[in-house]
Amino acid sequence: MELIDSHTHLDFPDFDADRSQLLTESRALGVRRMVVLGVCEGNWQRVWDLVQSDPELYATFGLHPVYLDQHRPEDVKALGDWLTRLRGHRQLCAVGEIGLDYFIETLDRERQQALFEAQLQLAADFALPALIHVRRSHAAVIATLKRFRLKRAGIIHAFAGSREEAREYIKLGFKLGLGGAPTWPQALRMHRVLADLPLDSIVLETDSPDMAPAMFPGQRNSPAHLPAICAVLAQLMNISAQQLAATSTANSCEVFGW
Repeated sequence: MELIDSHTHLDFPDFDADRSQLLTESRALGVRRMVVLGVCEGNWQRVWDLVQSDPELYATFGLHPVYLDQHRPEDVKALGDWLTRLRGHRQLCAVGEIGLDYFIETLDRERQQALFEAQLQLAADFALPALIHVRRSHAAVIATLKRFRLKRAGIIHAFAGSREEAREYIKLGFKLGLGGAPTWPQALRMHRVLADLPLDSIVLETDSPDMAPAMFPGQRNSPAHLPAICAVLAQLMNISAQQLAATSTANSCEVFGW
């Protein structure tokens, strides 16, 4: 069984003590390729240095809405410079993590929107998929994506929306990232949504070190947990883990052009 973790933050200090060991363990469990997402200008070099140490790691660069107060006006130009310098490199695979976060009420929504749109334009300009963070902001994200109509869509990270929102993203060409959150017994609405999602719309992810699944409560999440996440999600979807693994891997390859 081969899996792709389409959303990790393996560069975070949480993994400094055992990163190499974790990569070895994850590969032994079938998680061969992993996407490491940049979140602010200050971590892009760290992400790139990490992926250069391993041919099966892939990098994305973006300005995450949660770090809005850290971002400077010149960071969008810096992002464009990074994408220009690395254009065509096999280990550059997307623009992200970008998006809108309305859960944290202190984050200025107008500034978030301007930053989101500037980065979507970069994704369009460089013909790269976008990896999108959405918290309590589905309507605004969908409306924005309808205006941009990216030729290479991307992934809605940690999808937790409704059936209707899922349909809107799928119509726009996006895949839906599923990870640890739906494995929790109390995620009843997501369990109902999962049953209706077309298989060709799903990619798997961990968001490690965050969003640990129910099987590993309170622990640091990691790509090594992806097979267990796959097994639980497959059960909720009434399919085999092998089928979900194969389809989600094919879907990730489609998004990233692998």
